[in-house]
Amino acid sequence: MTRHVLSVSQSPRDPAFVQDPYTFYAEMHRASPVFFWEDYGVWCVAGYDQVNALLRDRRLGRENRWGAPLNPVEGRGHLADFDRIESGSLLEREPPAHTRLRTLVNRAFVSRSVERLRPRIRQLAGELVDALPQDQAFDLLPAFATPIPLTVICELLGVPVERGNDLLNWSHAICEMYVPHRSRETEERANRASAEFGAFLTGHIEDHRHNGADDLLSALIAVRDTGERLSDDELISTCVLLLNAGHEATVHQTGNAVKTILDQGGDPRRFFATPELATATVEEALRYDAPLHMFTRYAYEPVDLGPLTLKPGEQVALLLGAANRDPAAFDAPHEFRPGRPDQKNVSFGAGLHFCIGAPLARLELQESLAVLFELLPDLRLEQPVRYRDSFHFHGLESLKSQRRTGGQNTA
Repeated sequence: MTRHVLSVSQSPRDPAFVQDPYTFYAEMHRASPVFFWEDYGVWCVAGYDQVNALLRDRRLGRENRWGAPLNPVEGRGHLADFDRIESGSLLEREPPAHTRLRTLVNRAFVSRSVERLRPRIRQLAGELVDALPQDQAFDLLPAFATPIPLTVICELLGVPVERGNDLLNWSHAICEMYVPHRSRETEERANRASAEFGAFLTGHIEDHRHNGADDLLSALIAVRDTGERLSDDELISTCVLLLNAGHEATVHQTGNAVKTILDQGGDPRRFFATPELATATVEEALRYDAPLHMFTRYAYEPVDLGPLTLKPGEQVALLLGAANRDPAAFDAPHEFRPGRPDQKNVSFGAGLHFCIGAPLARLELQESLAVLFELLPDLRLEQPVRYRDSFHFHGLESLKSQRRTGGQNTA
């Protein structure tokens, strides 16, 4: 069979696509898993096996080694503060810088290190559920999904939790830079947020140096103060990345998972009856409706994609959400099946840039969702939910829900 190169026009802002990108993915799986997405101006890969392989392929990387500006028409002078933080980010570096930076923070995020946070997460989840109103609707996103990962990453890093609203506002503004067809106003807002975030961290780091705290920030400061392993800019960039990544995706995944589980009907506690079931449910939620759908890389050498060869300097978009629903890799990919034998989602990426916070995110989801449905087995959505108009960060606008009055829940 001769495969053809397909060029596709599909606006990521189209309301139907925003609410259901999986129909588009299914069409691409049938027509051509490698295609040119005209609206992004980039080659895309949707098949699981190829996405998984390319995530691990060292001929591809995050660094733009050609220095082409993201906004070539207007230049990037108005993005100086954003670029300063971005340039030192672990996510945007390749070896040897990436290896050095990741080694410094990896110890805090491996499974055996985050496991000790399990009781704290259960405590937070229980307190937040108890605080939900008894006799009126509430939005689970700000009332439950957001405070848990935000509190945990702040405590882990050693950043004041009471500055949470500022951190959220800065993070949201910075993350808008990854939305397609952004406006000049969006760019300027992201640059202001980067400047304010950097200034806050600079002052906080200076104060933190002398308080003897036992947290990740103190460990990073000690490294910075003892030699050439971590520059001031890299320290700031690393903290911004960890604070942003430590809550943004987990909030969206929590909301998506709650929706998915409630859509199954019946008693939601059946998905969390044992730790093993909770683990399987979270993995399937990550596959079924992931919070991040696109991860771009640059080609450093010619890369054969099948119907075409990617040239050095060209970008390729790896569609994580599409790979997770590939019928060639998963049996009944559009069905929610916790414990499926073919579980192998790529929601956290793979290879060198595999999400460093994956063990923490998994633990937060396992514990928070188990507590939520244990305490509120009759939780119901008050109205149909809608996804935010943001393809890169696939999450809900809100999660309006309600609990029974008097705190009496029955299965």
